Amino acid sequence: MLFLHVDQVHALEGYTLRLEFNDGATRDVDLSDQLHGVVFEPLKDMAFFRRVAINFETGTIEWPNGADFAPEFLYEIGRAVHQVA
Repeated sequence: MLFLHVDQVHALEGYTLRLEFNDGATRDVDLSDQLHGVVFEPLKDMAFFRRVAINFETGTIEWPNGADFAPEFLYEIGRAVHQVA
């Protein structure tokens, strides 16, 4: 069984991120409707949102304040991106 991890993240327009997963999938994830709660409040600032990075210990995206999302959740809500080889 493969444990899902995020390998790369690229900020797109608005609150959308393009994520590359360790199973080879690339998905665009719009987080605009997911920024609820105290830990996610700073992410509503676009400059802060764009400071997203990969935490290679946890295998997912994370912001400087410790906010993160489970890779399985990101995969599920993401839209598949079909890239030309």
